Order: sequence, then C-alpha cells, then structure tokens
Amino acid sequence: MSRAIEFYVVDILIAADKVSRYTASFDNAQSFLHSELEWDAVIRELEIIGEATKNLLKNNFVDTQYQSIVDFRNHIIHGYFGVDENIVWEVVTELLGQFTRELQNVVQREGLDISIAVSRARDDYSFSEKTVFFLDQLAMRI
Repeated sequence: MSRAIEFYVVDILIAADKVSRYTASFDNAQSFLHSELEWDAVIRELEIIGEATKNLLKNNFVDTQYQSIVDFRNHIIHGYFGVDENIVWEVVTELLGQFTRELQNVVQREGLDISIAVSRARDDYSFSEKTVFFLDQLAMRI
C-alpha cells in the first residue's frame, strides 16, 4: 500500500525541523562531527528526507533537480564510512532550508492539503513536546 504524498511532505518537514534543532548548538562541521549523538541523529533524519524525496520524485511532485537529495541519502547509507562532515554541514546549514522552503512553495502552488498528515503525525509524535510544537505551528500556517 502506497502512502499519500502529503505524508511524505510532512515527514520531510518534521525531519528538517529535527535537524535544525539537533544542530543549533554547533558552529562548525568538526564540532558537529565529534558530537556522536547529534551526528548520528542528523544522519538518520537525512536518510528519512532522502527516502521521502524519492517518493515525491516517483510521483512527479517535485522537480528532478531534487534527485541529488536521494543520491545523497544513498551515499550516507551505502558509503557511510566516507561521509564528509563538511558536506553534511553544508547540507544542514544551507541546502536543507532551501529545499524545505521550496517544498512548502510547491505545497501551496499545488493546493495540497497536508492537514490530515499533520494531525496524524501529531498523534504519532505525542511523546515529543518539541515535534508537537513544530506540528502545531505548521498546522497554523496551512
């Protein structure tokens, strides 16, 4: 059974918010790399973003330029031993924000109603105060 596009969009937005929160206290790639817990958590969220983006591409919801996100996901999963912290840092501090803004623009342009996906995610993340707060903020914007 295939998931609806709206759920992949919300998955990406949640993961991007987590990445932002997990990296907020770092000011460079090296300090981030040496914080094992945050590094591992961010890598996992980037994997989620890549997988969800793959599904958006498969459904022609986003432009093919975002194939690079899927390729990056494949690299961090399959080439985990060769992941460059400077590239990850650039992705999380510069590129991810650009992608999520563009994704939100596509949602608006296409008139996609993500309210049900947000509501279900809120139930799924009821244990996480920060994610629930993010979802409540997202719900107010849609």
